Amino acid sequence: MTTTHGSAERRMTAFLDGIDSPTIANPIHSTEVAKQYGYRAALVGGVTVYGWATPTILDARGERWLDGGWIEVAFRHPTYPGDELTISVAPDGDGASMLRMTKADGSDAVTGTLGLGDAPWLGEFRSPQRRVAEPRPERLPQLTMAIAPSGADIRPMAVSASADEMRTYALEKQRSADPRFVGEQPLIHPGWIAARMTPLLHHSYDYGPSIHSRSHIQHLAPAESGQTVTVAGHFVETYERKGHQYAVVDGVLLAEDGRELARLRHTTIFNVAKRPASVRPE
Repeated sequence: MTTTHGSAERRMTAFLDGIDSPTIANPIHSTEVAKQYGYRAALVGGVTVYGWATPTILDARGERWLDGGWIEVAFRHPTYPGDELTISVAPDGDGASMLRMTKADGSDAVTGTLGLGDAPWLGEFRSPQRRVAEPRPERLPQLTMAIAPSGADIRPMAVSASADEMRTYALEKQRSADPRFVGEQPLIHPGWIAARMTPLLHHSYDYGPSIHSRSHIQHLAPAESGQTVTVAGHFVETYERKGHQYAVVDGVLLAEDGRELARLRHTTIFNVAKRPASVRPE
């Protein structure tokens, strides 16, 4: 890791735990299904890849970012297990910083902008009013553009964020030994926070395989483990682009005392177009 005047850089090798597990929730992260959609190998989940940027972000912007910072990230090219990544954060003007997660061939796996305080896009966030967790039904409808509840709240869910679970996430998904996330009273890792949006949508609809496309995240308060958090959401819209069908969902992560820990806008391809491997970007 190197750090200079608000800039930081580190290198790592991408990995995917539980590859080809028969119980994998999103089969695009398995070799067989990824190849059916034209990818050369299993895709590493976007929120996992994003989480790997956390040490670099904290080195460049400091710990304040965890409870009062924001980020917007876009997933540009697939990340495969074994990819060599260079993760860099550098000043980008007006107090913001630029994030790049670059592969060995020079292509960007992830790009983004981040900063402290309120995000410039925060006013666009559509806050859900339905905030009391509800159980998931045994049967769920298949998400389609025709039935997507654009402009309406979706079913909130309760999620355990125990200290043990947060340590396990940091150690296994992030391979992080940072005491902030694996200590006696760990904080909830930013990658885990970002990863709540896919289960939230699956709390109301079946769909998949799917690919994470973009995230907007505003951290609002210290996210402490040892509690059950509630994730509530508002379905913003669906749209189609280049054969892919996208869903945009705004969400809020609530502490047990009702405080907002984070606001998130999650964009996912819920219906992935099948294409030959020869036309897929690497």
